[in-house]
Amino acid sequence: MSNKFKLPYAHATNIYDIDPNFFKKEGIKVLLCDLDNTLDSYKALLPRKEAQDLKDQLDELGIKLVIISNNRPKRVEPYAKALGVTYIPKAGKPFKKKISRFLKENCYNLDEVMLIGDQLLTDIKCASRLKIKSILLEKLVEEDQWTTRINRLFDRPLRRRLRRKNALVDWRKRYEHS
Repeated sequence: MSNKFKLPYAHATNIYDIDPNFFKKEGIKVLLCDLDNTLDSYKALLPRKEAQDLKDQLDELGIKLVIISNNRPKRVEPYAKALGVTYIPKAGKPFKKKISRFLKENCYNLDEVMLIGDQLLTDIKCASRLKIKSILLEKLVEEDQWTTRINRLFDRPLRRRLRRKNALVDWRKRYEHS
């Protein structure tokens, strides 16, 4: 990992394991969320019940959920529209340009934005470049797209190293101390 790489703020097994009040307690108003293997399987055309429940809970807390995906609009748009959320397809993670432009256009304060995803080299690296907090998740389901399988070859040893160094802080520990 390069020196510019910022560790994830927290770690969780999956997004549905995190109490939405954690985001509120952290002062988060915008949750940038990866889609594939974070909210759902890459094969899922429509949101699972847990995704809809999470979105509804975030709405109640005044937190905007935004899907950011490197996948094509054909994949992201139907899912995001069914969930009723804003989305950024072909986001270009780990590069920050497209997401940064979205955040600036909507006048979001970076201290109130968090990114959540299942990959160190795309999601967490992008959050690091944006200078926002991030949460690293484990894969939600076993299957991955072929491009993601390639990324996982690099992701796995990095995760092992982070675990050996006890560098992945469980979200519950952050919740207790925030």
